[in-house]
Amino acid sequence: MNIATGKPRLLLITRNFPPLWGGMERLNWHIADELAREYEVTVVGPAGAAAHAPVGVRVIEVPLRPLWRFLLLASWRALRAARWSRPTVVLAGSGLTAPLAWLAARFSGARAAAYVHGLDLTVPHPAYRALWRPALRRMHCVIANSRATATQAQAIGIAPERIHIVHPGVDMPAHDSTARARFRATHDLGEHAPVLLSVGRLTMRKGLREFVSQVLPRIAAQRPDVQLVVVGDAPADALYAQAQSPASIQAAADAAGVGTQVHFLGTRFGAELADAYAGADLHVFPVRELRNDPEGFGMVAVEAAAHGLPTVAYATGGVVDAVGDGISGRLVAAGDGAGFARATLQSLDEPLDPAAVRAFAAHFAWLQFGKHLLQSLPSKRTNTP
Repeated sequence: MNIATGKPRLLLITRNFPPLWGGMERLNWHIADELAREYEVTVVGPAGAAAHAPVGVRVIEVPLRPLWRFLLLASWRALRAARWSRPTVVLAGSGLTAPLAWLAARFSGARAAAYVHGLDLTVPHPAYRALWRPALRRMHCVIANSRATATQAQAIGIAPERIHIVHPGVDMPAHDSTARARFRATHDLGEHAPVLLSVGRLTMRKGLREFVSQVLPRIAAQRPDVQLVVVGDAPADALYAQAQSPASIQAAADAAGVGTQVHFLGTRFGAELADAYAGADLHVFPVRELRNDPEGFGMVAVEAAAHGLPTVAYATGGVVDAVGDGISGRLVAAGDGAGFARATLQSLDEPLDPAAVRAFAAHFAWLQFGKHLLQSLPSKRTNTP
């Protein structure tokens, strides 16, 4: 407890924090921001993070690469921070930093918690399973991003009574009536062409190569002017995910006869990403079911919904929590490419109500996320594992 502010202290340890602004980085930024309402928050995070931290949040920076160096230095600095600050709670921003959070909590007499995302529970590397999973099982509280992730947490031996589900949040943007025309003109997409949008890291799990080879040709057969816009790039620092390069996706599209209808924009953030959501007719999320590489939630589907853009997705992992079937999009049986094409064509011909799509997303607003997160954190009365 800080006597001056009257707030208890919390230490957040994460490798995913700005200056990058991917989904995980945005999530951890908002974790710090929302918890700062009730806690005095210190973050142990990557170099460059301090310049982008929420107001009032202190950051202790650690070089991001290589991974082993980050983990070693972050452990040391987290222990030092725990010693001088005596936090009430030490929170790992993902399973990757769970052992660090557990050690810092043990060292300072704090409660230990981790926010888990799915893949951080299932990484098949023997060393990860031998060291990281026991730390997660010893946490006072494990916060899962979806029902599917909560099930995975139980499967590795985490007690059900210690698992809480808190879905990631989303910003609710104001409508920009000029964004659609601006985006289409900027990228020469045409005023009336049906535009599909894919947003996210280009990994095997995201399934974009399979989409352009197996699904997009079926859509193009009925809508020859369809265009696919891809926002994102292959990951550089993923925990386990295997990449699909833009070149390999383009080659698959060329071989399927739809190569000229695929447009890669690279990574986009802020206003540029908002324009992409506004300029599209439909967000496609063809996530694959892969062993040890689950889709924990599907934040991008909720972000699309916040802009009034519905999603067609395979019903796998936590995606079923992120897409309201018939409300904010349409869910298709995993791996059913023909069904995905039919759902996409139906969504283009019979669009869902944008207001209802946005209303679905509003349930995930960051304020609601913060409320549920604060309710889930362990208190001093939590029993020690």
